Amino acid sequence: QVQLVESGGGLVQAGGSLRLSCAASGRTFSSYTMGWFRQAPGKEREFVAVISWSGSTTDYADSVKGRFTISRENAKNTVYLQMNSLKPEETAVYFCAATLVRTSADWPRSAWYNYWGQGTQVTVAS
Repeated sequence: QVQLVESGGGLVQAGGSLRLSCAASGRTFSSYTMGWFRQAPGKEREFVAVISWSGSTTDYADSVKGRFTISRENAKNTVYLQMNSLKPEETAVYFCAATLVRTSADWPRSAWYNYWGQGTQVTVAS
């Protein structure tokens, strides 16, 4: 069982930055691949970024490549999402999620994630 709690959301001007954190409970955090997803009002949840259990592999949605960075500190049971050059259309609730799936091609699919946080609101003002 893994419990996830996101923090770090808020209101930011377009072009600004935010750093999201996701704190996990449990002693098996280092076994999980961790993903960030987001969901805007009236839209489906979409993949943002993912980092493998060891931190050696990362992947990003094309829309955020070069602007967002995912990282993790297994000793602190925490995964981060640094978001730079934010755009108004990126206003959404951001969720972190955990999966034991080892096939990287599956990581962008939300259905493979077993555990989810409650989400943190990110609002980007124009």
